[in-house]
Amino acid sequence: MSATLVAKDLAAGHGDRVLFEGLDLVVAPGDVIGLVGANGAGKSTLLRTLAGLLPAEQGVIRLSPTTATVGHLPQEPDRRPGETVRAFLARRTGVADAQVELDRATEALASGSGDDGYSEALERWLALGGADLEERSLEVSADLGLGVSLDLPMTALSGGQAARASMASLLLSRYDVFLLDEPTNDLDLDGLARLERFVTGLRAGTVLVSHDREFLSRTVTRVVELDLAQQQVRSYGGGYESYLEEREIARKHARDDYDEFASTKASLEERARAQRAWMEKGVKNARRKAPDNDKSGRKFRTEATEKQASKARQTERLIERLDVVDEPRKEWELRMEIAAAPRSGSVVAVLRAAVVTRGSFTLGPVDLQVDWADRIAITGANGSGKSTLLAALLGRVPLTSGSSALGSGVVVGEIDQARGLFLGDEPLLDAFGAAVPDLVPADVRTLLAKFGLKAAHVMRPAASLSPGERTRAALALLQARGVNLLVLDEPTNHLDLPAIEQLESALDSYTGTLLLVTHDRRMLDAVRTTRRLAVAAGRVTDA
Repeated sequence: MSATLVAKDLAAGHGDRVLFEGLDLVVAPGDVIGLVGANGAGKSTLLRTLAGLLPAEQGVIRLSPTTATVGHLPQEPDRRPGETVRAFLARRTGVADAQVELDRATEALASGSGDDGYSEALERWLALGGADLEERSLEVSADLGLGVSLDLPMTALSGGQAARASMASLLLSRYDVFLLDEPTNDLDLDGLARLERFVTGLRAGTVLVSHDREFLSRTVTRVVELDLAQQQVRSYGGGYESYLEEREIARKHARDDYDEFASTKASLEERARAQRAWMEKGVKNARRKAPDNDKSGRKFRTEATEKQASKARQTERLIERLDVVDEPRKEWELRMEIAAAPRSGSVVAVLRAAVVTRGSFTLGPVDLQVDWADRIAITGANGSGKSTLLAALLGRVPLTSGSSALGSGVVVGEIDQARGLFLGDEPLLDAFGAAVPDLVPADVRTLLAKFGLKAAHVMRPAASLSPGERTRAALALLQARGVNLLVLDEPTNHLDLPAIEQLESALDSYTGTLLLVTHDRRMLDAVRTTRRLAVAAGRVTDA
């Protein structure tokens, strides 16, 4: 059915910290609204509030019609112990809950308790696609190349398979309103193309959060920005590129308006000070010349003094009547650099007839040599073997046959796909400090603060941080210790747009060897590379 979601005067925060307030939003059929803002601005909080998963601290949310379905797909789909792929798909599509309600209504009908609830429950189950979910699940999973039984536990899937299962749950969904939180994370180029077709083909209204600039450019019809620095919510008509242009114009106007206000106020204040000084000087002169019997002279001095006082009062009134323009707040900006270690030998890493076997998957044989200052982009579908190739090059997986070796003097800096260094229960301060034992805790705190990880973050268990916060901690580590072989596996996942741009800038000035795995199309265009490798079905070729 066609449905419209309306939010009026919403507000949310964490403790005393306000995320946003006074937020108005209308999601009509066919809308694709891109929700943007820095990490921590409240984008996920807003989606969860719109979905009814969090209570609104202020304001109201209305759904028309009230029976419409709202689907919220979070950025990290939880893999519940014992839950099969089939059950995962049913839960994510809303069919599982609808089935429970239908079963309850059926039992009530059979017991003679009435059939009012049954009709509504049946209509909801049918609208969500419950009648043919099994057949569609098999078809979509095969089309996506999931390649596993739907009875397999979700926890047994690889990262690439879990990404495909998550994509399948989205493609199978038939909600009336979609709320998508980072749906592009972990998708390969084929998955991104499928997602773009799905989103642009929806008749339902959609609100999505994504840091994939190309995806936003191709899909969204409107942009809502949560500006944490200015504590403002702004809506921009048109697509993503139009938003970027309008935002820059708006920021320039805001700065110009403030500069004009500040200049006018400073000029008037200077005039008022001068007028007061002239007035005080006139009073002193009048007192000094008080014995003078020249009445006309005394009268002239008195009138001149009163005239200056009147002018000063007029100037002060002008200052009071100025329309105050608040100074635009400076946004927190990640400024990073990658610390360089002394250069390694001419040969950085070598694979010779290398074969890696993992279950039914085989990578290789691979013959590959990485030389000093090579900048290699590695692309390929999920599950094709990209991460396995990196692990083989770094000597982190046993080879079934062949050989691998790292060159002399190689110092590796890595951001792995799972951000595994910060997934433990120890506080972030301790986990980070263990990786750079030469840094004292105070220096660790200072460095993490530069990456937006303040006192509230550093004493929390590392695993409790958001994916974006763990990624920023991994970036901070690259600045804390020198590296000459930089290995980045999907580094833009969970990073906000300003941080992605800063990473691209840091990579531009990095002089060592780079191995970059990414599906971010704009990053592939922005980062200078000397070579590209394509990985497909365990085979590695020059692209």
